[in-house]
Amino acid sequence: MQKQVIGLLALATLIPAGTQAAPTELLWGDTHLHTSYSGDAFAMGNETADPETAYRFAKGQPVIHPYNRTRVQLQRPLDFLVVADHAEYMGLMQLVRDESPLLNASENGQRLVELWESKGSKSVYYDAAGSIVKGKPYQDLLTEAIRQPIWNRIVEAADSHNEPGKFTAFIGWEWSSMPGGANLHRVVFTDQGGDAAKQFLPYSSAVSNRPEALWDWLETTSARVGADFVAIPHNSNISNGLMFNDVDSNGHPIDASYARSRMRWEPVAEVTQIKGDSETHPDLSADDSFADFETFEHLMTFGNKAEQEVDEVSNYARSALKRGLEIEQSVGANPFKFGMIGSTDSHTGLSTASEPNFWGKFGIDSIPENKDEETTPGAPGWSMSAAGMVAAWAEENTRESLFAAFKRKEVYATTGPRMKVRLFGGFDFSSADLERNDLAAVGYQKGVPMGGDLLQAPAGKAPTLLIQAVKDPQGANLDRVQVVKGWLDNEGDSHERVFNVALSDGRQDLGKDTHPVGNTVDLQTGRYTNSIGDKEFVTVWKDPDFDPGQRAFYYVRVLQIPTARHTTLDALALGKPRQAATYRTVIQERAYSSPIWYTP
Repeated sequence: MQKQVIGLLALATLIPAGTQAAPTELLWGDTHLHTSYSGDAFAMGNETADPETAYRFAKGQPVIHPYNRTRVQLQRPLDFLVVADHAEYMGLMQLVRDESPLLNASENGQRLVELWESKGSKSVYYDAAGSIVKGKPYQDLLTEAIRQPIWNRIVEAADSHNEPGKFTAFIGWEWSSMPGGANLHRVVFTDQGGDAAKQFLPYSSAVSNRPEALWDWLETTSARVGADFVAIPHNSNISNGLMFNDVDSNGHPIDASYARSRMRWEPVAEVTQIKGDSETHPDLSADDSFADFETFEHLMTFGNKAEQEVDEVSNYARSALKRGLEIEQSVGANPFKFGMIGSTDSHTGLSTASEPNFWGKFGIDSIPENKDEETTPGAPGWSMSAAGMVAAWAEENTRESLFAAFKRKEVYATTGPRMKVRLFGGFDFSSADLERNDLAAVGYQKGVPMGGDLLQAPAGKAPTLLIQAVKDPQGANLDRVQVVKGWLDNEGDSHERVFNVALSDGRQDLGKDTHPVGNTVDLQTGRYTNSIGDKEFVTVWKDPDFDPGQRAFYYVRVLQIPTARHTTLDALALGKPRQAATYRTVIQERAYSSPIWYTP
């Protein structure tokens, strides 16, 4: 059966799934998972789910939940995982609890043991974390003798669970820079195994909270031990205007050297996770009807619960991509030419990003009765998002192949559902390509995949995008496919536009966002039906406003039909349906591809 949607230079049609031959396969993972070795995770209800537990759960094995002690299990295992515990005082809570002999020579270690006995684990965590925030870390707790055994356990857990061809366990950590409460965190992981990883200790913001210092360390360590690294910025939405600023950490305008160094180590950015969505903000994208999605604006301050004074331009990915074009025009290099991924930032040791199977950010908010408690400053469990996931197009499920996919940005983000998204850009795609049963092979042959570059357009030709979007086989139907374009005009100013390139259910008005797909969610049960929406779109779209002399980028956003938010399900379970009224009862889950860039 065939269905067509035609308009605004777009053509969508349904073709049989599973018929494409391609050199890459779709793999699903989480590059941002905390275990009990992270101090905040331990203090907030996860004392037992360690890296070993995290890998077993990701592989689909049943484990015990660290807070509510029930048996939990993923019905669809992951293909890869990065355990990303905080480098800052990694594993310290366990050492204090156990009164480890490793702390005998540490004055602060002994003091924290006494603090635990008098005031409990949370006081220990806030004391230690406060030393980092104040820029006065406890050096006697940062010795190699204390840190190396803990890091070795993390490394060995990853190596023991890494199964090439079946499951990839990356070795990584989180560099948790937080100047003034601004989230500048990066998740860092390597392509190498334990032999290389045991030759260094994770770089920590206790040494420096400047990203440039992290990149310098990565450069030096890479040369010394023969390892490569990827560093992933996360939660730019609460970076207080620092993540994608137009100046460096010293306040100097970004130059080409800074831009090249940043893109050497940070090829992708995390745009959706438990602490909200960082694609864009409604104040920045006023013409985008879907811009206000899981907006979260709580700074990660200690003892200060004031709302963030939002500098949205520097906080959101779409604006950063536009700013990158402006800087490139000026200095000749783009510091924000990143691909887009999602991951959870779960602190339970359990990677869960599904609304009906969301186990909270921390252990304490894993049960509905505790959703009123603060999980981060000013933000209770109700405000957390059940997100996200990273999808990678890789040749095989190995460290080497997946790492290369991240480096070339052939990866994309979803807010949880496993939507299949293909994107290729070129100058010669046509509607005839939609009839091929080897769609991906055609895409690679005639163009570049997501994350790629298009150079000077042939005379008389505009970029064409070959797009495929398929619903999660266990999830909701699709509402629409959109192309987000950013470009630089002849005066050097950036602009954006969102194009609807395919709509479900025979809707033809591709020029407007205001024609909703409908809503089948039953607010008494939280259930929805797939009586609306489409299962798949395959589209060729040609830029109708192309200027061959202007820099531009294009990425795809795919929207599902409405489904119930996790808060709605929890409120119904509690018999308190009004509890969720403060938050959206239904949401439209989505996927964001990595962009394709055009450079004249």
